[in-house]
Formats: sequence, C-alpha cells, structure tokens
Amino acid sequence: MLLVLSEDLKEHLAFLPQVDAAVVGEFGRIALEFLRRGSSPKIYEGAARKLSVSVEMVQHGVEGLMFLMTESSKHMISEVDFLDSVLVLGFSDELNQILLQLYLQHHSEIRSILSQLPLKMPAYHNLEWRLDVQLASRSVHHQVIPMLTMHLFLTRGCESDCISTVLQTDPRMLQHLISTLEAALATLKTSHSRRILRNIK
Repeated sequence: MLLVLSEDLKEHLAFLPQVDAAVVGEFGRIALEFLRRGSSPKIYEGAARKLSVSVEMVQHGVEGLMFLMTESSKHMISEVDFLDSVLVLGFSDELNQILLQLYLQHHSEIRSILSQLPLKMPAYHNLEWRLDVQLASRSVHHQVIPMLTMHLFLTRGCESDCISTVLQTDPRMLQHLISTLEAALATLKTSHSRRILRNIK
C-alpha cells in the first residue's frame, strides 16, 4: 500500500534536504515527543534559533514528519512501499534511507501510542427494532398510527465499551432519513469525493 501525500505535506517537508542528517533525526525525536506529550512551542523556538529559520517552518516540518510516521505505522506499510511513497518528495536516496530508519525504529511504539488514543467516533454494533401500530383510541375508534422504536448499540473500540440509544420515529420520517443517507452514500462514490478523501487521508 502506498501513502497519498498531499501538496501541503510535501511543502512542509521540503526544507529537510537543506539540513544535516542529525537534524532530521532530531526532528523525528521531536515528532515522537509530540505524539507522546503534545506540542511544545519552546522546543520549536529552540530548534528555529539553531537552524536560523522561522518557528512556523519547524512546526510544519515536525507535524509533517509526525503525519508521515503515524500514517505509515497505522497501515504497517512495508519498507519498499515506504520508500515508494516518499519518492514523490524528490529527496535524495540518503535522506529517504534516514526517513526509513526513523520509521523502522519507531513504528511499534507509534502503533502502541495510537492504540491508546480514544476513538473519536463510536461505531455501529447492533440494532433492535419494534413496530407499534395504534389502531384506536377513546376519541377515535378507527385509525392507524404506526411508530417504529429502535434500540441502537454503538461501541468505542471494544464490545465491552457499549453505548445504547433508543430512537423512535414514524415511517414517513424514517423514509426521509433513508433517502438522505442513500444520497450521502451516492455522493461518496463520485470521483470528486474520492479525490477529497484521498487528500484528507
């Protein structure tokens, strides 16, 4: 599997060929610290002074390296795929090998850190439903009022961490929800949407 590197990422990493191999290694270390403890403006400022560049350039470089390492680790890409992915950056073979070594040395730790991060969005697990129909009431003896009750189960990472929600709707509203979701799914299949998703990833 090859990574799709956005133009912004290429721009953020463009200054790496201008610095020594030791500096690239240091940026890799800062990127790991960023993952472990969050960003630190003081570290960016110190590195910017040493390199005589702007703090923003250092920050972008660290964030770009972090993205490259986390995406590679997340998908567990092979050495060959990693080198093929960074080929589009136009770096020298020596710099590509330095980046590969950073990835190989730290991908297990990065995967461990990523596995401990909480999932942002719950995932679908199960759905139970029941259809109730009211046929009459005291005031109206002949009527049909259908109502759908759904018990939705969502999980966060594992089945033991389950969230349940009870929803109730009438068939007309349910049909509207279904058509809206189908339209959203159809939109996702368009070439424009796929191009946007590739850039987001």
